[in-house]
Amino acid sequence: MRLHKEGYTIMAVTAIILILINLGIHYMLPDGYWIPRSVLVGSVIVFILVVQFFRVPSRVVYKSDRQIVAPCDGKVVVIEEVVESEYFKGPRRQISIFMSPLNVHINWNPISGVIQYFKYHPGLYLVAWHPKSSTDNERTTVVIKTIEGVEILFRQIAGAAARRIRWYVKEGDQVEQSTEMGFIKFGSRVDIFLPLDAEVKVNLQDKTVGSVTVLAELK
Repeated sequence: MRLHKEGYTIMAVTAIILILINLGIHYMLPDGYWIPRSVLVGSVIVFILVVQFFRVPSRVVYKSDRQIVAPCDGKVVVIEEVVESEYFKGPRRQISIFMSPLNVHINWNPISGVIQYFKYHPGLYLVAWHPKSSTDNERTTVVIKTIEGVEILFRQIAGAAARRIRWYVKEGDQVEQSTEMGFIKFGSRVDIFLPLDAEVKVNLQDKTVGSVTVLAELK
């Protein structure tokens, strides 16, 4: 299993902290039985979960100029028509995907094109499913312009626990669909804003596989 570059420092720090905790428990309770062993089992579980979080999945992807693929693993929690006020300043179809702490937290480009717009917004750390997290939380806004001239906007949004957003793109970059564009650590959300005539291919509560699941198809 490959691990993401963002995780090595966190995994090393986690391992050191867990080792120190176990040594401390063993020192304070040298004649103990259940507590030291319970802490050891819990520490192993915590470390395995951290390793799982930073895993890099191996996936077969099929690229399309008309299909919008999921930029992340997670669950579809919003499908609605909204007014996007930062870039389009008009109505768009919004699809939001909630990423739990157990999901892979790599973010992928949902379609191929040129990065037409990019902006990082510092902000709050409301829970990712809060209605105002899309506008008030720490986030990035990325707009990709396809070869056909269609613009797709998506946002990486920090959550209550996810306070480290990473991105690897900038304005003017040519990007390919299903390639990595960033990473969000420990639970978060991604919003995608599509043209109103895009044909949505998912339903609420559907599980998405980043870089694979087709969210919508452009006209």
